[in-house]
Amino acid sequence: MTATRPALAIGIEDVRAAAGRLHGVAHRTPVLTSAALDEMTGGSIFLKAECFQRVGAFKIRGAYNRISQLTEEERGRGVVTVSSGNHAQAVALAASLCGTTATILMPLDSPRVKVEAVEGYGGVVVTFDRYAEDREALLAVLAEREGRVVVHPFDDPAVMAGQGTVALELIEEVPALDDLFVCVGGGGLIAGCATVFKAAFPLGRVIGVEPEAGDDVRQSLTRGERVKIATPQTIADGQQTPQVGELTFPIIQRHVDDVVTVTDDEIVEAMRFAMSRLKIVLEPSGASALAAILNGTADLAGRRVGVTLSGGNVDLSRLAGLLTEYPGSGEARA
Repeated sequence: MTATRPALAIGIEDVRAAAGRLHGVAHRTPVLTSAALDEMTGGSIFLKAECFQRVGAFKIRGAYNRISQLTEEERGRGVVTVSSGNHAQAVALAASLCGTTATILMPLDSPRVKVEAVEGYGGVVVTFDRYAEDREALLAVLAEREGRVVVHPFDDPAVMAGQGTVALELIEEVPALDDLFVCVGGGGLIAGCATVFKAAFPLGRVIGVEPEAGDDVRQSLTRGERVKIATPQTIADGQQTPQVGELTFPIIQRHVDDVVTVTDDEIVEAMRFAMSRLKIVLEPSGASALAAILNGTADLAGRRVGVTLSGGNVDLSRLAGLLTEYPGSGEARA
């Protein structure tokens, strides 16, 4: 008797429905190409530039898809979430657009540019120590105390479906792809994107990319169960999640072919390449998938490859500091 595979939290129809809700709200971000990148890899590389999205990252897609479906009673209660910055900004903006309020738990060391953006969108920020306190426990307590609806940064079907519209737009513009490289934190983006990609290209490869210091998803796939690690010490603050989501992990197991890691040095080199060759600014998490392309992790010769550039929220002082601290080889400079 063949064992029945468990049902997944989302399917392609959920992503298509999310695209309808997001029409006119989220930007349809550009797909960039680079002759230099194609020459370096031997492939044809297509970069989905979510750094040009509202709030400067893909997160508005999932946050708005979730909050726009709240009942009138739920909107009256308001929403709450936990995030280092991009999801925080997205929830604050989406809450404002949908006529509700947002309280956001943010780590004490969140980039100041992200905290200021959350407050600018009307969100109320509550800080915590990401290295000493359990973010999920704090979120549950705050939600209970204030009676707010939780909009989880990744472990929510509506959030995952919204994030999947990144890949939906990409394959509409680039209809034939062999591979898709996606940055991985808690798994919301890759769960949504892999759902779309495998529906379109069943034989294509989906490759997740996480910081070397925080390889909980890679470990989880190897062990066949969710692995929890200490909050990773990495410059990629958007990928400092200690454990992949309960709902995202089965989708990753089903649809993701491999998860690779990149070092902080490689991430900064990718940021440098983006600035010098693509003329765009990426935050560390936003550059991790590009880093995997640049470091030769996979043989891409003759292949058509999609890559998520997931965000560009980095303030100038931190950017200058990273470029100084990680001088790199200089090969990515124009």
